Amino acid sequence: MAAKRYTILLIFLTAATAFSQSGFDRFLSPSDSLNTRKRNLVVGAEAVLGTAALVGLSQLWYKDYPQSKFHFINDNNEWLQMDKAGHVFSSYHIGKAGFNALRWSGVDKRNSLIYGSTLGLAFLTVVEVFDGFSAQWGASSGDLLANVTGTALFAGQELLWHEQRITPKFSFHQTQYAKIRPDVLGQSFSEQLLKDYNGQTYWLSANVYAFTKCDAVPKWLNLAFGYGADGMVSGDGSAVSGITQNPERLRQFYISLDVDLEKIETNSHFLKTLFSLFNTIKIPAPTVEVNGSGRIRMHPIYF
Repeated sequence: MAAKRYTILLIFLTAATAFSQSGFDRFLSPSDSLNTRKRNLVVGAEAVLGTAALVGLSQLWYKDYPQSKFHFINDNNEWLQMDKAGHVFSSYHIGKAGFNALRWSGVDKRNSLIYGSTLGLAFLTVVEVFDGFSAQWGASSGDLLANVTGTALFAGQELLWHEQRITPKFSFHQTQYAKIRPDVLGQSFSEQLLKDYNGQTYWLSANVYAFTKCDAVPKWLNLAFGYGADGMVSGDGSAVSGITQNPERLRQFYISLDVDLEKIETNSHFLKTLFSLFNTIKIPAPTVEVNGSGRIRMHPIYF
């Protein structure tokens, strides 16, 4: 399920990157009032991308698996909830992209929140319906709740603070566990990036200046709180054939410094677009880790 979710997010981010690299800085600047041409472009692009992604998933992901009546499954205890953190991350950033795209076209904030920030929720809900009709999987109430949480995190901050003070971010490092179960956790780096939850870390990166309003603090400085897990070679911790002893499964909690790229001042709308895209990634930095057994570990640089 991880590969599918990140493929969806990658489609949106890749399309946005290609769009931003057009070189027309003036074209990338937000409209002061409704620009019907831009709005239609946004709606059309979202419709085409969304349809293409759903058709692609239907043909490439679900086609080879048997269908069933719509049903739910309870996977809330799998992968120590790392997959749920991924759903929060994905719905937040797809919704943010939808909101920013409508604001760029001059749509007012209220309608941008209604029709833009809910883009991730709507899209991922359709994907969950696909899962519900698949005998191989099933719709997950935990996934649906995580999708709502990601959307609420974005929309709530816009309503409360009129800015994003807390940004979900992602980082990854390769682990030893992929060699143990390459079929599940990935063989190549790109597969492991999508499938190996042991190497993934999800962060809530908070902008220090936005909360303190202290002029001595750089406006781009963030304090990030991360969540990860280790020792997972199966979703629920059950025994795996060929492995004599499963590793100890542990939750991991992190605190680190980070950079809010969107707070870096520039007059270039092209750079602003790039900063927004890459602000999904946690900057490697010194990090303190506390795992589920209470052990504290210092990382000079953590990815």
